[in-house]
Amino acid sequence: MSEQKILVIGSSNTDMVIRTGHLPLPGETVIGGTFFMNPGGKGANQAVAVARLGGRVTFVCKTGSDIFGHQACQIFMEEGIDASFVFSDTKNPSGVALITVDDRAENCIVVAPGANAHLTVEDLHRSVRAIEAADIVLLQLEIPMETVEEAAVMAHRLGKKVVLNPAPASELSSRLLGSLFAITPNETEAEKISGIRITDEASAEYAARRIASMGVRNVIVTLGVRGALVFDGEHCERIPAYEMQAVDTTAETFSMEPSWSHFPKDVLCRRRCASLAKPPRSPSRVSERKVPHLTVRKWIFSTDNQ
Repeated sequence: MSEQKILVIGSSNTDMVIRTGHLPLPGETVIGGTFFMNPGGKGANQAVAVARLGGRVTFVCKTGSDIFGHQACQIFMEEGIDASFVFSDTKNPSGVALITVDDRAENCIVVAPGANAHLTVEDLHRSVRAIEAADIVLLQLEIPMETVEEAAVMAHRLGKKVVLNPAPASELSSRLLGSLFAITPNETEAEKISGIRITDEASAEYAARRIASMGVRNVIVTLGVRGALVFDGEHCERIPAYEMQAVDTTAETFSMEPSWSHFPKDVLCRRRCASLAKPPRSPSRVSERKVPHLTVRKWIFSTDNQ
């Protein structure tokens, strides 16, 4: 099988992170500890994760014509990402996120999208060569919904596999859902899309089946420390998560900041990709009929799973 070409269309941010003993209450001022800035954004995270796992990846995004945008482009190229379709916005600043992380690795985040909010359908048309060259297109929801929908429809019409991480949680149109090869909501996002409250694996499977009935061919509901629930339209299986110590649950940054520097790059990427790649260690409690024991990465990238 030839190497798959992956296109990521989405957001790029600069994360400004402060570590502190506890998250401040409304009106409270706390003295923090370490401060650092990292490149991040859900789209950039996906692109870097693919590159660090050895994939061929192109990234379509929009940054400001400022120091954060220039630094982001430099990092993309250093990571081996094709940045030919990173657009520079002279009227709007690069996106930034203000993040506070406490001793338990919990966080609070405020995002100013900046140029991300101005990645337009016209920019997609300027990127049509990248879409045509891709085998798989990855999307998220930190850029305008109109742009996400158009990207999904364009890629689907061209016969590409379109995978959506529906975050931040939003209502999704039938036009978008019908263009997806796979969707990867967490429990909150799956509840919003399906209208079903998730309290256990059975309700998670019910939500996955409901989402599939909306036109999505494959549904992966991420369950945090419990792993992920995979539904392919016929079979449903829970895949356990890797056992790892949480450093920061933000999942917004990809830079090798000091507290992560002892981890190999592939471990960092897998942590950022929701721990979906390990086969089950015990029989699924969801169904006796099994999804083939492929890793999710192989399953998505397989040319046989069209």
